[in-house]
Amino acid sequence: MSGLALYIHWPFCKSKCPYCDFNSHVRDRIDQSRWRAALLAELAHWAGETEGAAVTSIFFGGGTPSLMEPATVAALLARARALWPVAEDCEITLEANPTSVEAARFRALRQAGVNRVSLGVQALDDRALRFLGRGHDAREARAAVGLARDTFPRFSFDLIYARPGQDESAWRAELTQALDLAADHLSLYQLTIEPGTSFATTYARGDFALPDEDRAAALYETTQETLEASGLPAYEISNHARPGAECRHNLAYWEARDWVGVGPGAHGRLTSGPGRYATRNFKAPETWLEAVERDGRGTEEIARLGPSQRRDELLLMGLRLARGVARGRFLAATGRNFEDALGPRLAPLIEGGFLELDDAGLRATAAGRQRLNAVLAGLLAE
Repeated sequence: MSGLALYIHWPFCKSKCPYCDFNSHVRDRIDQSRWRAALLAELAHWAGETEGAAVTSIFFGGGTPSLMEPATVAALLARARALWPVAEDCEITLEANPTSVEAARFRALRQAGVNRVSLGVQALDDRALRFLGRGHDAREARAAVGLARDTFPRFSFDLIYARPGQDESAWRAELTQALDLAADHLSLYQLTIEPGTSFATTYARGDFALPDEDRAAALYETTQETLEASGLPAYEISNHARPGAECRHNLAYWEARDWVGVGPGAHGRLTSGPGRYATRNFKAPETWLEAVERDGRGTEEIARLGPSQRRDELLLMGLRLARGVARGRFLAATGRNFEDALGPRLAPLIEGGFLELDDAGLRATAAGRQRLNAVLAGLLAE
């Protein structure tokens, strides 16, 4: 093992957003010291399983990790440095919501070692923010972005588009506002209705309608064109950055590198000898907490990935990237080249203009990325 990404999940939020299907929960009271002890214990467990690895990125996700006490963040980062060699230029990202932001907390997080923050802005329009169930308004969002700019070496923020009634003109105007606030990275997600969410219920009831397929495609194209023209091209389906400013931690997922997942519901991928393993933690916060306090870890499952699973994972994740899947990486992981592994399913997608294959590797075209779910379904069908 060499480079290792470390993911730490904080599962708590002030409220549950209606579109969110992440492992996030609302609790009246959180025993921060108990949670800190459990997260530290699980870090120690995985350090024992990953000897020889150096940590190259750390990501606090959730939930709302900015609700963690800065002292907890500092303790986790100190323990990570004690357990692993940590790269001098390690990217340390923490997700935050504008409603959980204040100058003193941001300064404390920066002093703890966080050097990149990702803000869940989601919209720069008050009416849209109310629809999305956010606890902040556009003024608070702008203030939080400004505070992030003043406090951290790097920052990014998220927006959600393809909202009810949104057209290209309105979205282009909102993107212009976002670019005025942004630095070198933006994440722009199309609104989708996920099973089990509040939106799934209200959408099925007919309370609102989403843009149709043609309008959604036009909004996607507006996103790509506007960000490309502003020097932040898409390096992944929903993520845009100036060259060199990509989120290094998320690249570990998309490039199928190794990472450790700590906290409720966290997943991991680890390579040991010729094998690659998927790890999955208990999802329910209290179940995970009790398991760690009993066993030193909250792992529900460890499974070895077979060649076809490794193939599928490389393509499902790697084709999200503009640069696609490298030929050498695919061969090393599966023992086969693209042509042999994908057989007759590959040629029609290339001829249709959805995929490109050359000596460097396999990648989706602009048309293919816009329809990636359908492309992957055709590519991986047995």
